[in-house]
Amino acid sequence: MPNIKVIIPAFNEADSIAKVIHDIPEIVDEIIVVNNNSTDNTEKNAKQTGATVLKENRKGYGYACLKGMNYVSQQENTPDIIVFLDGDYSDYPDELNKLIKPIAEDNVDFVIGARVKQLREQGSMTKPQIFGNWLATILMRLFFKSTFTDLGPFRAIKYNKLLALNMEDKTYGWTVEMQLKVIKQKMTYIEIPVKYRNRIGVSKVSGTVNGAVMAGIKILGWIFKYSLK
Repeated sequence: MPNIKVIIPAFNEADSIAKVIHDIPEIVDEIIVVNNNSTDNTEKNAKQTGATVLKENRKGYGYACLKGMNYVSQQENTPDIIVFLDGDYSDYPDELNKLIKPIAEDNVDFVIGARVKQLREQGSMTKPQIFGNWLATILMRLFFKSTFTDLGPFRAIKYNKLLALNMEDKTYGWTVEMQLKVIKQKMTYIEIPVKYRNRIGVSKVSGTVNGAVMAGIKILGWIFKYSLK
């Protein structure tokens, strides 16, 4: 059985974080919640579930993910697979088994949980989110001949391949940076359709005009940057 660790960036997810952790399959060796400067009980509630809780006071999705990766890199026994999962309970954590199966059994490097329309709860993705995903993946197809259809945050990757990506984005561009680098380094990848529901609480990205605009700028910036390389 592979060693699996889950990294969950969390900013003000006090109402949902325990539900997320509770639904993660027992095959996971360690659940790492990165408290990204929350002002509520996110840290307290995560600790009560038995998860490892780290603090990252610099606000940003990428900052939180990098904090979790740095923690893992200092452990004596590093994992085989890293899973990234949001803390808002919009994904179904029990579907983790579906994501790691192609890696563990078929030697795929990277798996994305694709939030396909037929499995999405109504209203779970905003119109700007849907359009942004469509535009980004269309551009990735045009520039890089990729087969991605989503920038979903629920994803699994071989740990050694994750290190090889040399991830650097600190904020909204984290997901698309990972996918672009997977393509550029010719790693193997697939998408697995996953269910998606309305999140608990308000989105920090799609729930605000500023967040949606900034995320769009970051995502397109990464795509055009890589198209020129």
